[in-house]
Amino acid sequence: MAFITRCWRKLCPPKPHQVWGACLRVLLLAALCNFGWQTSTLAQTAPTVELQGLRVERQEGALVLSGKWHYELSAAMQEALLKGIALHFVSEVEITRERWYFYDKRVARAERYMRLSYLPLTRRWRLNIANQPISANGLGVILGQTFDSLEEATATMQRMTQWRIASQADIDADANHTLEMKFKLDLNQLPRPLQIGATGSNDWSLTFAKRMPLVVEPTR
Repeated sequence: MAFITRCWRKLCPPKPHQVWGACLRVLLLAALCNFGWQTSTLAQTAPTVELQGLRVERQEGALVLSGKWHYELSAAMQEALLKGIALHFVSEVEITRERWYFYDKRVARAERYMRLSYLPLTRRWRLNIANQPISANGLGVILGQTFDSLEEATATMQRMTQWRIASQADIDADANHTLEMKFKLDLNQLPRPLQIGATGSNDWSLTFAKRMPLVVEPTR
């Protein structure tokens, strides 16, 4: 007597061409997922910060710096401002003197703190500027201005005009010096819940850092 046993598809081992086909489908799916991730990453590129027209001059026994930051506030930053959350920005300058026998020596440092906020009752924007951190109650403020628009406020915030960064006595005429410029949105000044979401997010990444030789221009 002869017996015939049918091979069920689920129990029979796959054929070679079926294995290769499954592998190709997995690789294609992985490639598509990777492309989608890269596209999403590029679409959320962090805003750029540029330094334009930098100029350092001597003035009344001091070195003063003039220039302009160029950047755009993200939609998330603008939304936070409209909800009554103030944004704090910091500009830093550091001058170091080169030493062939040891590490470079820092000879001067200056900081500029800015607090930008929106006043819902008057629908105006307020900018405070100080040379030390600005507290919530306004302590440390040396300059306060109000503006009709965000564009006017940010334009003023981005300008640096004859900012005193060092004493002329700090600079050795016979040595080479390096100027380091930094700028950032201070995330530590945000409300705690917002800090957690902002950390690592491109919407809240606004930073700049650059080192360059110190060049003192002739006084105009």
